[in-house]
Amino acid sequence: MNTRAEQLQAFDRLLTIMEQLREQCPWDKKQTMQTLRHLTIEETYELGDAILDNDLGEVKKELGDLMLHLVFYAKIGSETNDFDIADVLNTVCEKLIHRHPHIYGDVKVENEEDVKRNWEKLKLKEGKTSVLEGVPKSLPALVKASRIQDKVAGVGFDWEQPEQVWEKVEEELTEFKAEVNNKDEVAMENEFGDVLFSLVNYARFLKINPENALEKTNKKFTKRFTYLEEKAKSLNKNLKEMSLEEMDVFWEQAKKL
Repeated sequence: MNTRAEQLQAFDRLLTIMEQLREQCPWDKKQTMQTLRHLTIEETYELGDAILDNDLGEVKKELGDLMLHLVFYAKIGSETNDFDIADVLNTVCEKLIHRHPHIYGDVKVENEEDVKRNWEKLKLKEGKTSVLEGVPKSLPALVKASRIQDKVAGVGFDWEQPEQVWEKVEEELTEFKAEVNNKDEVAMENEFGDVLFSLVNYARFLKINPENALEKTNKKFTKRFTYLEEKAKSLNKNLKEMSLEEMDVFWEQAKKL
């Protein structure tokens, strides 16, 4: 691995290149925080994909892309004299020191849960009006549900045992089934949302990340269905013309790959 001096040299190199691009490249010169926003979101998802695939070479590449964006925002901030990269880094360093009094102060903690509770209490002392204030409104719903539950659990609003959460899942499933039988579409949607929310909560108790779990299933399904399409094509068959029984043969083959 690189030494600290080499790491700092590499970061300085990126800052220098960013300055050159901002001054000389027509595309880079035109960018604003607003035009970069959707690209940053895309890069973040690409990093997430690489992590789920456990492709460390791709993780390295995507981290670089994301790092470029962070430096880009800091460069734009410096041009308006609002902040520069040093301000950004010093701000996060000060926040980390303040929120880790068990490392940089005299607070004692016993476990990870104590750390999380202290973190949320400190955020409220810093002026946050709600523990949920830090949950971005634009997060995908599944991720948002998980973060909401993490946040409220951090201040003690939580179930005591996983069994209690599973009972809640079963309760919500019963209520959902009742509305399905009633054929009330609005109520069905509401109850389905409650089912998902309770399942996300149960996953949290089992130390399962629901977003990762669902995305792994998406990838698994996509891989199997692609195999099904390829096998059908090799036999000059159209999926629409095949019976479920015929497709199931290839599906079972795909599950063994």
